[in-house]
Amino acid sequence: MHREQEYIELVNDYLNKRIGTRTYPEIIYEAMSYSLISGGKRVRPLFALYTAEGFGGEINRVVPFAAAVECIHSYSLIHDDLPCLDNDELRRGKPTNHMVFGEAMALLAGDGLMNLAYEIMTDACCDNFCEESVLAMREVAAFAGVTGMIGGQVVDITYEDKETDADVLLYIQKNKTAALIKAAVTAGAILSGATKEQVTKIKEAAEYFGIAFQIKDDILDIKGKTEILGKHIGSDEKNAKLTHVSLYGMERAEADYEVYYAKTLSIIKELDLKTDSLLEYVKKLMDREF
Repeated sequence: MHREQEYIELVNDYLNKRIGTRTYPEIIYEAMSYSLISGGKRVRPLFALYTAEGFGGEINRVVPFAAAVECIHSYSLIHDDLPCLDNDELRRGKPTNHMVFGEAMALLAGDGLMNLAYEIMTDACCDNFCEESVLAMREVAAFAGVTGMIGGQVVDITYEDKETDADVLLYIQKNKTAALIKAAVTAGAILSGATKEQVTKIKEAAEYFGIAFQIKDDILDIKGKTEILGKHIGSDEKNAKLTHVSLYGMERAEADYEVYYAKTLSIIKELDLKTDSLLEYVKKLMDREF
């Protein structure tokens, strides 16, 4: 993938600098680093940076916001894995945070990463104070909050083992999964001078992609392999989760997956970006096995 490793290293270097200096109490930095630094594929940061590239933006200006979204994503995974939520013991091919550091420290590590995200973004706003930086931070905060990712997680656990309908499932997909992808592309677009119409379009593409991404997760939770996924399969059924497969069946899920990906590609092509990197990255993720 064009510049993929270069962008991943930019984000990793930034995150290492932000969390690398460890002071007392060192244990919280160890727990935060355990989930943040190693193993992540940096999907959301790459969306931010490829979007910025597509709109001709300055990549280094977007890196802090891409890193902040990754901090939010990592904290959400730590909390998702806790016994009070999904009770998972494996993440990214290694024991989950609470299995290593205990439930209390894992909870605090998630809190620390969430707060670090806002420290990073406010520092970026102070370093380069302008309307675009503030707007980008506002969008990330909204997509990560109760009207976005957290709201989706709430509905996800509320409707475990209950009869439900398509509207509830779509709400979960749009918020629990798609919201942080929307946060990433929105920040990348705003910071790169995209018009309001272009920002609206890239958000729409990200939402379709997020829905497809979650459908693929639902499929892989049944058909995937633990050694590739880096987490145990069958957790959705174990936790009685509402998924595309549980509601519609495998055949419909696989068909809908293709429909949402096609919609994603169509909108990105309509934007006529300066490079094809975002489009090519989406195509790569279409065939993912992780």
